[in-house]
Amino acid sequence: MSREVIEGATKLDERQIIKVLTGLLAAFLTAILSNTIVVNAFPAMMAELAGTQTDFAWVMVAPLLTTAVSTPIWGKMADIFNKKTLFQFNIVIFVAGCVMAGSSNDMVRLIAARAVQGLALGGLMALSMAILGTTISPRDRGKYSGYVGAVATVGTAGGPLLGGFIVDSVLGWRWTFFVCIPLAVVALGVIHKTLNTSSLRRSGRVDWLGAVLLTAAVSLFIVWISFAGRHKYYPWWSWQTAAMLLGTLLISALLLFVETKVEDPIIPLKIVMERTTALCILASMTFGGAMFGAASFLSQYYQVARGTTPTEAGLLTLPMVAGNLLGSVAVGQLISRYGWWKRYLVTGAIFAVAGLALCGTMGRSTELWLTGLYTAALGLGLGMLIQNLVLAVQNTVSSEHIGTASATVAFFRSVGGAVGVAFLGALLGRRVNDLATQEGAVVGEKGVTPDFTGMSAPAIDVVRGAYAEGTGYAFLIAAGIALIGLVAVICIRELPLRQTIELPDEATEAAPRSTDPSHGPRLGLGGQDFPYVRIVL
Repeated sequence: MSREVIEGATKLDERQIIKVLTGLLAAFLTAILSNTIVVNAFPAMMAELAGTQTDFAWVMVAPLLTTAVSTPIWGKMADIFNKKTLFQFNIVIFVAGCVMAGSSNDMVRLIAARAVQGLALGGLMALSMAILGTTISPRDRGKYSGYVGAVATVGTAGGPLLGGFIVDSVLGWRWTFFVCIPLAVVALGVIHKTLNTSSLRRSGRVDWLGAVLLTAAVSLFIVWISFAGRHKYYPWWSWQTAAMLLGTLLISALLLFVETKVEDPIIPLKIVMERTTALCILASMTFGGAMFGAASFLSQYYQVARGTTPTEAGLLTLPMVAGNLLGSVAVGQLISRYGWWKRYLVTGAIFAVAGLALCGTMGRSTELWLTGLYTAALGLGLGMLIQNLVLAVQNTVSSEHIGTASATVAFFRSVGGAVGVAFLGALLGRRVNDLATQEGAVVGEKGVTPDFTGMSAPAIDVVRGAYAEGTGYAFLIAAGIALIGLVAVICIRELPLRQTIELPDEATEAAPRSTDPSHGPRLGLGGQDFPYVRIVL
């Protein structure tokens, strides 16, 4: 497909890049805060709105689901339409979601509002990566991805602390949503003033049929895994399970058929089947579940199992945040300086699996310094992995497809996160109920987030112990799943990071490699350029 406008596809100098990043990071910080600031408010929300464990899972799953299904659509639109306009539009959607969530009086409205927030977050993620991908070369992108990771860490660290403070104050949990609104308005103004870079645009149209089928397939699967085995719903082995899984398979088959026929597919199979992309997608899905699951269940572990306040729970998550900061910023700088990247992916995957396994040993009486050590290892691994998996994929595509390729990886990561939270949440709820029932205690109405008011001391001790053991059980399952991601990362073939935004032309690709040792199969040590080599499964 021919390009109509080729703008912004040349490398910018440091000052121009920082100018572009200012607006992007302002909005990105607001989006991250919107997710993390509410983490320590969930128990208070569930108690006031009489939410069940299923409701709790859906409050977490709804934004992940809408983020997942909307990310590839926004990514495709980013390749066709003006990125700045789309970015600003997503901030407006985000503000609307915050207003809805903060004014919710029941769980249905709260879940719907969280879904709207996820829709905006999907756009902000896809468009941020697309804008960076069309202005910075892969070799230089590592250190700037580190800045993105640093901002994400600030939002991740500051969010729970700020949220805990708000919940413990006279403001209450609703202000964990309202406080994000002025931040979003400020971000909108900063972007309007600073984000002046043009973007690569080309002719084409969004594959709406593919988008509808993709949404239906993912939504049906998430609905099944969220409610299977839940009290008052249906067991894992039932006709409902069979119907939903069969429906998911049929819709997915139809989606694959459509994507092979349309000119501009929403999920480009040619890109997805490229070796590096396919393996990065697999790794992103498995570790995405670990990342979102850890954020979801750690706060519940500290508040319910260990009896901390929301503010204390926020402080106790700082080791994981510190590990994430170190992993994302330091590794980003090292990749840009020396050119190596696979070694950091493998090391990060090992740390993430080990951290999950160690978190699986946490119980009611585990020393808090040990839980901090375990979560720090997990955060370090995820910091080394998440941004650099996207970088590896961006290195294999041209700038005109950067939005679609980046959004595809983010889509599968969000799907993995949604499935992980729903699946692990179901296991956690079932485990808690079973353990509490064995000891003669009752956790609300079989899954209601416990309200300890009026509960006897022995019953409180039983419920806290059940939540502690249930959380450890969920982390152990997550560690087993993450092993798949570790194998995928090991199988990724290391390609040199190119120093140009555009792919080299076909003549350059076909040219023989230099015999100079500095141009060997290593990754650009010494700032050398390399021919681009496409490796397909």
